[in-house]
Amino acid sequence: MTRTRRSLLRIALGGLAAVGVVLLLTATVLLALLPVRDPLVAQTDGLVPRDVVRALQLARWHDPRRAIPGVVRVLALSQHEAEVLLNLAASRLHPGRWALTLAVEELVLRGSLPLPANPLGAWLNVELKLRQRAGLPELEALRVGRLRLPATLAQWLVDLALARQGLDGWQAAGAATIRQVRFRRGRIDIVYAWDADAPARLLAALLPAREQARLQLYAARLATLAATHPAGQPLPLSAVLPPLFELARSRSSAGEDPAAENRAVLMVLGMAANGISLAPLLPSGDDGRASASTAPRIRLTLAGRGDFPQHYLSSATLAAETGSPLADLIGLYKELADARSGSGFSFNDVAANRAGTRLGAMAVAAPLLLQERAAASRSDLDLLPDISDLPEFMSERELHHRFGEPGSPGYERMMEDIESRLGATPILQPAH
Repeated sequence: MTRTRRSLLRIALGGLAAVGVVLLLTATVLLALLPVRDPLVAQTDGLVPRDVVRALQLARWHDPRRAIPGVVRVLALSQHEAEVLLNLAASRLHPGRWALTLAVEELVLRGSLPLPANPLGAWLNVELKLRQRAGLPELEALRVGRLRLPATLAQWLVDLALARQGLDGWQAAGAATIRQVRFRRGRIDIVYAWDADAPARLLAALLPAREQARLQLYAARLATLAATHPAGQPLPLSAVLPPLFELARSRSSAGEDPAAENRAVLMVLGMAANGISLAPLLPSGDDGRASASTAPRIRLTLAGRGDFPQHYLSSATLAAETGSPLADLIGLYKELADARSGSGFSFNDVAANRAGTRLGAMAVAAPLLLQERAAASRSDLDLLPDISDLPEFMSERELHHRFGEPGSPGYERMMEDIESRLGATPILQPAH
């Protein structure tokens, strides 16, 4: 080797060593700055009954199925409401605690994310500051641990983190639907208008690509099943749930995440039960398959009733996504609200809610067992026991007179009867 080549090699090796030292020092500094012993957000408030009542009101007032395309509306949330919704949404991506502070034209978001066991610190603390603009807010500052980042780098890191979760289209969808986000002291106003294709854009933006693909697969299968059913006739849930879960079992055997497959099945069925069109999830081309242009209107029934699939599948989806306590709480308070001013309190509705909650909990806790049981179901009684004799349509006064309030002996006896019936139902029996 010539002297010149040896010199060049020494220079190259020296440069690589220098780069390695710089990277090692940078990593050491970051490790020293980022993990901390104590969380920035000590604890976040849990759901309370008034949160559930408020959530149901907001869902009714801002239901996209009832919206007139192009009409501007305002979703007003208190700081507490926005914080509760944020923590529920964030829990699907990563466990953590998030707290909001809303001031005039400014939002500060603080979060604490648990880290794997290490000697440097148990928590990664994050603080973001957003500034109100004419449209969507602008990221003004980001602090990760004790490290403060410039706004440009901060925005790049936030976009990168969202892209890693498959949510990189959120800004385009937000800009198309949301006209402005206004920050007030203790309140946030979201000015929006639903467009005709808003559901498709929101699905594309707010769900990771892999989850979209799952939903599209099961939506297409459900639409195909519905297309073979006599037009205009209601479709028993027991006619479509087994083949969808059989598909989920097949995909799980091929290596897909069984819990994720089950969630997708329940979400698609829940959409259909609640009158939400599957068109945004179906292909637009004309290739002989069910498509957006030919999406059938699906009316599901359970035990011969059209309202039971709504209770059953809404509770199942909630339990699979957020856990059983939230599903039970929402189901109970909806029935109590109906007792005061709606159709009345119905124990058979409560039973359908509890059955769905059991189904949703098993979908993630014992996903393969649920797939096996669901695929083998042959009738509605395999999904929900006979609850036709349970009292229903009771006013609040009649409910209290006959059974008392939730937690009282008469009410609890009814719940024990319901749980006994559910425990004897093939698909809902406890996993052993």
